[in-house]
Amino acid sequence: MTGMLDQALGPLAAALQVRGYRQQLLAANIANADTPNYKAVDLNFAKTLQAVEAGKSGTLPLQTNARRQLPGAAAGLGLAAAVEYQRGNPVGLDGNSVDMNREQAGFLQNSVQYQADLTFITGKIKTLLSAVTGVAV
Repeated sequence: MTGMLDQALGPLAAALQVRGYRQQLLAANIANADTPNYKAVDLNFAKTLQAVEAGKSGTLPLQTNARRQLPGAAAGLGLAAAVEYQRGNPVGLDGNSVDMNREQAGFLQNSVQYQADLTFITGKIKTLLSAVTGVAV
């Protein structure tokens, strides 16, 4: 049963996760519009979504240089590994590269897409609930 739920809801849940993180990045850019030397960041949604769906968490391999060191896995960077500096923004005299028009447009577009993903996942859940109970929801 879990496999079927993961198959039905997994891609939409991953999209919500990536869109939510992107919203945080864009909000941080807007909040730091007047911060000297702040560089605007964003992520490539399609590339990041593929990585999340493939299960790549952005971990770095842990290397040891002595026999007595314990092997282990480094802490995962998660979505933070996909963050990149925005290119093409003009840099002001204070070193800040936030373009408020671009950030506000991206924030609004991402909000609409997040809401659309929520609508899709709600529809999926209603369809699955209807299939299980036999009652139209």
